[in-house]
Amino acid sequence: MRIILLGPPGAGKGTQAQSISNKYNIPQISTGDIFRKNIAGGTELGILAKSYMDKGLLVPDNVTIDLVKNRLKEDDTHNGFLLDGFPRTIHQAEVLEALLKEQSVAIDVALQIEVPREFIIQRMTGRRVCPNCGASYHLEFNPPMLRGICDDCGSHLIQREDDKRETVVERLEIYDFQTAPLIAYYTEKGKLKTVDGTKAINEVFEDIIRILGEANDHH
Repeated sequence: MRIILLGPPGAGKGTQAQSISNKYNIPQISTGDIFRKNIAGGTELGILAKSYMDKGLLVPDNVTIDLVKNRLKEDDTHNGFLLDGFPRTIHQAEVLEALLKEQSVAIDVALQIEVPREFIIQRMTGRRVCPNCGASYHLEFNPPMLRGICDDCGSHLIQREDDKRETVVERLEIYDFQTAPLIAYYTEKGKLKTVDGTKAINEVFEDIIRILGEANDHH
């Protein structure tokens, strides 16, 4: 199975990616992991990527594409792979398609985990963490016994910058702007499948397995 995972920040992609990867025994490939691995390994591309990241800039398309290209040549991708966070743009999607064509394979499914915006904002802005022991809570789904106080160590809970409403909204806007064209692109190719990400984690996974099973039958 060759799968692309799409979905806004906070849609629970990471959890589902892990489960899909385990069930189908295919590597989960995220651009973040590739960057970290290359930076840690001190590769030429890793050093180049780090120079941008250190300045707080986005790593340019061509560097990201080269890193993904190299990753897709590794042996563990022969049975397939799950791409998370790539492609982010139509250009990247086209490059990926050409790259796979050279290997006489294609993407089976572009799987979109769909979650309404307000739902994500509520899910992310409600997170609280303990700066002392690292315990995490949610105001609505998993509140501490005492408001604003960690159950484990009694420290005052904080809201991370990433979970503040304006940060969340900004990330969602960037996602919509970048990814909306991809959704159209994969719909046109008949590859897009959508799953409702507001359900319980295990239910979302069951829906995903059903979709992937159907995609597999068509081969």
